[in-house]
Amino acid sequence: MKKTILSILLATIWISISEFVRNEYFLKSYWIGHYDTLGLVFPSEPINGAVWGLWSLCFAISIFIISTKFSLLQTTFISWFVGFVLMWIVTWNMNVLPIAILLYAIPLSLLDSNLASFIIKKFPQEASNVN
Repeated sequence: MKKTILSILLATIWISISEFVRNEYFLKSYWIGHYDTLGLVFPSEPINGAVWGLWSLCFAISIFIISTKFSLLQTTFISWFVGFVLMWIVTWNMNVLPIAILLYAIPLSLLDSNLASFIIKKFPQEASNVN
């Protein structure tokens, strides 16, 4: 049980860092520009970061659940679809998704999902081999 919780927490940390770096350093100008054209201010208050942290934890938990039934590759793609593709559809529908970010967001989010899936699938096995 400790190994499971630790792997979920490690995946959560990875997802949080990955999302922060991607959206704060690589894509923030896209977000700000798009929101500006809509007459909105891009939400970047600390509470928004906390909600993204919660999203990262929920995403890691869902990856864990998916990983119990599927291979690493299947877990990566199912979790990516559930975590990202569905989010993009919703944000696009609300007209707040700057479509240009997908050129960067798709490969980076696949990497994000793959490494988180790897951590969750492999870490408990590696930890159990040490004991």
